[in-house]
Amino acid sequence: MTENIIKPQGTSPLSKVPEVVLGFWVIKILATTLGETGGDMLSMSMNLGYAVSTLILFLPFLVLVALQIKAKKFHPFLYWGVIVGTTLAGTTMADFADRSLHIGYIGGTSILFALVIASLLTWRFTLGSVSVNNIVTPQQEMFYWVTILFSNTLGTALGDWTSEGTGFAGGVGLFCGLLAVIALLYFFTKISRTILFWMAFILTRPLGASLGDLLTKPHDDGGLNLSRYVATGVIAVAMIVCILIFPQKAGTHPGEADGKQ
Repeated sequence: MTENIIKPQGTSPLSKVPEVVLGFWVIKILATTLGETGGDMLSMSMNLGYAVSTLILFLPFLVLVALQIKAKKFHPFLYWGVIVGTTLAGTTMADFADRSLHIGYIGGTSILFALVIASLLTWRFTLGSVSVNNIVTPQQEMFYWVTILFSNTLGTALGDWTSEGTGFAGGVGLFCGLLAVIALLYFFTKISRTILFWMAFILTRPLGASLGDLLTKPHDDGGLNLSRYVATGVIAVAMIVCILIFPQKAGTHPGEADGKQ
């Protein structure tokens, strides 16, 4: 995919997103799982409900994304903090739409999928590309984070809907299989890396939703019945450790160097 944005000299170090390597995907899956257990902890375990929980979680997300856009360079903990903010808010937003508004999983998934596509198309027509290889301007970041918020909300609805038919373990297996297919397409085809990136990015969210539910739902519902408080804490610590262990640097989208955009 052609990048039509004029890049100032030396923009690579100014990229506001991390290099997309294996560590990126490990942390992303942990973040999506944390969003599921943390959102459910607030709305269900604390009995705050979906609407109140969404209001509580949306405020720190807005603060974090404002700090991220204002920042002059890539900060690992700030970036991943915004990602977690989208998964937490996305969990309660999707549950509010699906359950409190009675839209249902099919309706919620369809609406959110349309919002993701609309966000990507608007981004594409406005800036010329939806590639994440060089996120450096506030306008690029706004589109980037809006798309991520919609995709993480979509993932919650899609994960819950899928689990109704496959069970939580089946959902985990299904989305792991789909991500494996995308990995094969990446290594063995010339399909646009931008398209494959967004496909993988979106699918890690329902994987996290299914995994989070598998860990915390009651045995009668097919879960492992772990405490949401404990699961959220353990996943948060694991995510922090991974951010510290895996190299975290501003990077480019896979395929930029070899022209596989």
